[in-house]
Amino acid sequence: MAEILQKDGTWTFDGDTIRIVPGRERGVHPLRQTLGELAVPLGAVAGVAFEPARKGGRLRLRLRDGSDPLTQAARGRLPEAADPYQLAVEQDRTGVAEYFVDEVRHALLLEQLPDGPTDRYLLPGPAVPLSVSAGDGTASFDGERVRLEWNWVTAEGKKSAGTRVLPVADIATVEWQPSAGLENGYLRFTVPQAPTNAPPKHDPHAIELYGFKKDPLMALVAAAVTARLPHPSAAGAARSAVAPAAAPALGLSKAPESAPPAGPAAPADHDVLLRRLRELGELRHAGILTDEEFAAAKQAVLRRF
Repeated sequence: MAEILQKDGTWTFDGDTIRIVPGRERGVHPLRQTLGELAVPLGAVAGVAFEPARKGGRLRLRLRDGSDPLTQAARGRLPEAADPYQLAVEQDRTGVAEYFVDEVRHALLLEQLPDGPTDRYLLPGPAVPLSVSAGDGTASFDGERVRLEWNWVTAEGKKSAGTRVLPVADIATVEWQPSAGLENGYLRFTVPQAPTNAPPKHDPHAIELYGFKKDPLMALVAAAVTARLPHPSAAGAARSAVAPAAAPALGLSKAPESAPPAGPAAPADHDVLLRRLRELGELRHAGILTDEEFAAAKQAVLRRF
């Protein structure tokens, strides 16, 4: 059992599941508090890293592509404070964070679990019913239908179309885009029966977002709907589920340039070594390597940790 308790939240690992409980402090992001406790199965984990900093550091959990509806919907664009798969670590708990990382990595080594894309969601997504008000409207989802309602800042033409109710069966895709610079964000639902090229401000199937703190909560609505749409692997899109530019934010497919290595190897190196061990295991099971050859090769890899 490994556990780390911080103001930001608590992470616990029992050998099979990483339980993530958000903190109750006032400064904890509302997305984390709304999402609540998460139970991440070890099979959904692609990697874990601790990034030391001047005062403490940060734990990051990297999930397998296609394993989590929230990661799928957010595509690495959640702010750090809102990302449930990151944990701010205080200076006096860095040793505990490093121990936590070692325990998870050790379990991944023993189980020799794959770290590539999944063909189904391994996490259920946010609980429903769910309702979020931000930007020019309110998005509600009860597990079967999305309801879009407008407020006083909604453009008149869009508001005149009235409340929109979209059954999940009618939704082809859902996209959450945060505000960036002078560009407003949006939560948009694509409905093939009623295609539109209108900007979010005038699109009756989109809520325009203005860059306020509650905007990331709309990603929860997107994730809850995403969990009920066909998995991206059905369209052969599991590998493209996360934009390459977002990969570092999601879990360090490569180590951040500004972060020093955690231990003898950087986070990316550990992930490479994990994959190498899995490959060696597959070669042994296929009869290509003898037990002695496998043991020797495994020790050579482990010495690099």
